[in-house]
Order: sequence, then C-alpha cells, then structure tokens
Amino acid sequence: MKFVRIGLIALGVLIVCAGAVVGTLMLVRDDLSPFEGYILSTESEAGKAITVRYMGNTNLLISDGTTSLMTDGWFSRPSTSELLLGTIGPDMDAISAAMARGEVGTLAAVIPVHSHYDHAMDSPEVARRTGALLVGSESTANIGRGWGLPEEQIRVVGSEEPMRFGDFTVTLIKSQHFQFPDPDMAAAALEDPLITAPLIPPVSALDYKMGGAYSIHIAHPLGTMLLQGSAGYVTGALDEYRADIVMLGVGGVVAQTARYQQDYWEQIVRVLRPEKVFPVHWDSLTDPLSDKPVMPNLLWSRVLDFQAEAGVNYALNHAKQDGIDAALFPMWEEVVLFQE
Repeated sequence: MKFVRIGLIALGVLIVCAGAVVGTLMLVRDDLSPFEGYILSTESEAGKAITVRYMGNTNLLISDGTTSLMTDGWFSRPSTSELLLGTIGPDMDAISAAMARGEVGTLAAVIPVHSHYDHAMDSPEVARRTGALLVGSESTANIGRGWGLPEEQIRVVGSEEPMRFGDFTVTLIKSQHFQFPDPDMAAAALEDPLITAPLIPPVSALDYKMGGAYSIHIAHPLGTMLLQGSAGYVTGALDEYRADIVMLGVGGVVAQTARYQQDYWEQIVRVLRPEKVFPVHWDSLTDPLSDKPVMPNLLWSRVLDFQAEAGVNYALNHAKQDGIDAALFPMWEEVVLFQE
C-alpha cells in the first residue's frame, strides 16, 4: 500500500510538472521586435490603385476601389485546448469585430487557399455577410453547404480555370500543402483529404480536411500577384506564370530539409520573378487578432515546428540574397500595392 501511495504521489508530481511545462510553452512567444522595421508604413495616394488589407494568417482584402476580393476570411482563433480536446466552429463575435475593423464591405469572392479550419472555416459566413461567391474545391463547397450557404453563392473551380471579377482575373493553380515533419500529424491532417458531405460545425479541427491546396494568382491591368498560402509546391506548376508581388506562406517551412527550403523558394519565388515578397502565415493561430500580428507561443513554434520567427527570416534572407525587396504587411491598414 505504501508503494502504491508513493507511486500515486510521483504520478501527481509528474502531471503537475508536465502541466507547468506546457503552460510555460503556451505563455512564452517568439519575438516580433526584430521584424517591426520591415512592416510597411501606409501612405494615402490619389488615383486608381490596388490596395490590400492584411488581417493575419493569409487573410487579404484586395481591392481596386470598384471590385474587392478576400482570401480565406478566417477570423476565429480557437484556443489550443479547443483544437486538441474539443470542437470548433465560426466565432460570430470575432468575425463581426474583424470585419468592422478591416472595413470589409461588399465582396465579389471569398477564396480559401485550402479547406483546413485556419483558412476556410469562416469563409461561408463572410460570403453570406458580403454577398460574395465562395470559390474553391468541392471540400470548400461542402463547408459552405454545411453552413447553409445557398448553392448560387458557391463555385467549385478547376485548377488553372480563370475567373473574372471586375478587372481582376483570378486563377487557382493546384499546389501542395507543406509536409508535416511528424508522420502521425501528417496522416491526420493530410491523408484522406476530402470533405465529401456538407460539414456542419461544431466539429473537430481535423474534420476540416485539406481538400486540395492552391496557389492563387491574381492579375489586374495595374499588376499581378500570387498568394502561396501553404509552404508547399508542385514542381513546374507555376512555370507559365509571372507575378509582380508574391505573398509567401512561411509557416513550417524551416522544419523541412535544407533542400526542400531551397526548392520551395526556387519553385515559387524564382519562377515568378517578383519585385517584392511578403511573408504570410506566420502569426499565431490560437490568439485573438490584435493591433499587431501576435507571434505563436513556443508550444506551436518549437514543439509543433511552426517556427514563425525562423520562417520570416527565411523569406527575408532569401529575398536579400536574390536582390528582391521584402516587407511585412501591417495589420488592418490599407496598403497600396500598385498605382496607376
């Protein structure tokens, strides 16, 4: 009996210690301060222009003053405990607050880069509020159907099928999600990647299957851009495209091999030959949106290999080596990308 009591005490001590370690990892964060000098300052300019508002992750509000598009439209930030132990769904208050702060009005389209929760979970609600067309894979369509979005507001699009919205031509090009280093995590997140029936939240985070990852190419008479939301690539997929600006997803890229990192840069940035690169998908996925991007805690950044700080440095350093300008978007503020 004595040994049982000692064993239970030891187990209790281990649980408390493990809890303390996890708690510390969730409180301590990567440091944003080295990158604050790279955050663009906003300038008010007259004349026709293409502008962007960045709202964390890969949420971009892109407008030419007449037509507006949004990528992802994901504003909910479920906590780590909700992701690991519970169910999730759109946070209506968070969506309302973010759309008001970002001055999100009428949209022509909402376009998730793929169907994981941190890209597509809120997209149908944003489409519902703005009158937008929800554009993406069949999996994205089933997220919309599960939310009750009418079929006439849903468009399933094929790879490299151009879509016209005002003066914008949008093309989704089949790509790859970045590879999780942990095989169990990769299997859970990337295998069986389709959502085959309407998805009705609340559900597990893993129920938001990837559904096919895309590079989003946006062309306009004033300029061209490409959003690579996930740090994956398909060799040769972008060979026929060019972009003046690349918004480059860097979350998880430095957890890959050095060869993978080099190939990713080669297949996305060097192929497209941009004048400027903006790292995206590096801020916290589990903290509410704030005045500035919030860096992930060490549980996500180190233990789960998201490695935000190193990912931003990866993009900034590679751009410098190639003589390409690089910067970070400010949160919420309208930035001019192209001017007439």
